[in-house]
Amino acid sequence: MKVNLIEKIKNIASHLFPEVVKYRRHLHQHPELSFQEFETSKYIASILDQYQIPYTSNIAGTGIVAIIEGKNPSKKVIALRGDMDALPIQEDTGLEYASVNDGVMHACGHDIHTSSLLGCAIILNQIKESFDGTVKLIFQPGEELLPGGAKLMIEEGVLENPKVESIIGQHVFPDLEVGKVGFRKGMYMASADEIYITVTGKGGHAALPHKVIDPILISSHLIVALQQIVSRNANPSTPSVLSFGYIEGKGATNVIPNEVSLKGTFRTFDETWRKEAHKKIKSIAQGIAESMGGKIDVDIKVGYPFLTNDEATTDIAQQAAIEYVGKENVVDLDLRMTAEDFAYYSQVCKGCFYRLGTSNFEQNITGSLHHPKLLLDDSALEISIGLMSYIAIKQLS
Repeated sequence: MKVNLIEKIKNIASHLFPEVVKYRRHLHQHPELSFQEFETSKYIASILDQYQIPYTSNIAGTGIVAIIEGKNPSKKVIALRGDMDALPIQEDTGLEYASVNDGVMHACGHDIHTSSLLGCAIILNQIKESFDGTVKLIFQPGEELLPGGAKLMIEEGVLENPKVESIIGQHVFPDLEVGKVGFRKGMYMASADEIYITVTGKGGHAALPHKVIDPILISSHLIVALQQIVSRNANPSTPSVLSFGYIEGKGATNVIPNEVSLKGTFRTFDETWRKEAHKKIKSIAQGIAESMGGKIDVDIKVGYPFLTNDEATTDIAQQAAIEYVGKENVVDLDLRMTAEDFAYYSQVCKGCFYRLGTSNFEQNITGSLHHPKLLLDDSALEISIGLMSYIAIKQLS
């Protein structure tokens, strides 16, 4: 029975694959930024309409939730999630279906996620007599921008009526060859907070430093000093990262500016330490600025929580993957300091967030996420739509 179901899903996935590639390429060519996915939402709705799959739209703005009811729909309810927003990056891939929207690109693979979820919806709708229970398919906006579409959709009741018992998400992974997938039980991805600091001094001529309060010098001391929060205060068993990726002073070779802006991120896996670190960042920053005669404003925007994969849910998903793609193609994942708003689901519901191999190294189809030259192999879609469908059915079993 199990083998027959896998073969049935694989046959449908193979037949559907060219259509899902069209979905992916359309989405890739017409990316939209977080919470602005209006045309993307309309496109998703048009495909669901075509296959007569019921859905609710306009959740958290542009979000959509489709419903597939099998036999005994109230027996168990699980959810599948795909995010659909793009990034403010100018594409530089040279693809014939490259983004036509200037400065916007699906550089994180959400075009794969959305088209995969559409393929899943079609497969599950065709075989709904093969399983008991209900599958919610969550097409989510705004994963790339605080406060995160997941948080907003949860607040609007996406996991209720009917209540979801477990949720599955996947993410493209250029580190893995097409055909492979990766799982990790327990803690998987870090929390992520955004740090915005404004250092105010007294600008003037660079040749007369005794007449100014130099915010660039203050900022330099500040960045170096803040590193001790991780190197001297964090528990070595709890990975933490504090990084600054933006410094703006707008002075000149002979001009010391009045003000410097800094932007950075703090990430960890421990909520108690996370709050303590926020206090230390503010305290150290205030002390350094005042000791050097300046003023400072520190704004820490609390972002996504850490992501935890429920052990039992992940066990089921990993075993389903072994049955579907073979044990040799299922790998164990390491902890990641990157963050994901799927973490909000994992805080309130049993979740499993896994990785889909998307690179073809022989053909040089690869790259880094959030990079203008990222390439993802379309052939991953055939595996993705079939595997996620099978995982969903196994979760309902």
